[in-house]
Amino acid sequence: MKDVSKLQAALSGLCPRCRKGKIFKKPFYSPKGFDEMYEHCPHCGLRYEVEPGYFIGAMYVSYAISGGVALVIGFMLFYLGGDPDGWVYAAVVAPVMLLIAPVNFRISRVIWLHYVAGIKYVKGL
Repeated sequence: MKDVSKLQAALSGLCPRCRKGKIFKKPFYSPKGFDEMYEHCPHCGLRYEVEPGYFIGAMYVSYAISGGVALVIGFMLFYLGGDPDGWVYAAVVAPVMLLIAPVNFRISRVIWLHYVAGIKYVKGL
């Protein structure tokens, strides 16, 4: 069986240690239950939340993603929309932030687990 790269595992929402078990219970595109995570990896048994409040750091990742998306939307409105009034920015950015919230939640936790938490890949698990 071919090894899965770190990027492929992160994009697929797989465990950072074995790169085989899923992190979330529901599919990525599922709007309901987007926050339901396995407590342990179904394949290797890695406990995802190693201590209470472990994913608080993922909020900073989420904030960066949201800020980046809002910035891109703001630039697009400024340059393509002819710098509309302030309420237009708010009326466009706020709903987009609500729509991407489930995806942002998942992506930020996966990035936290794979790239920040320091969990090492164990080949052959």
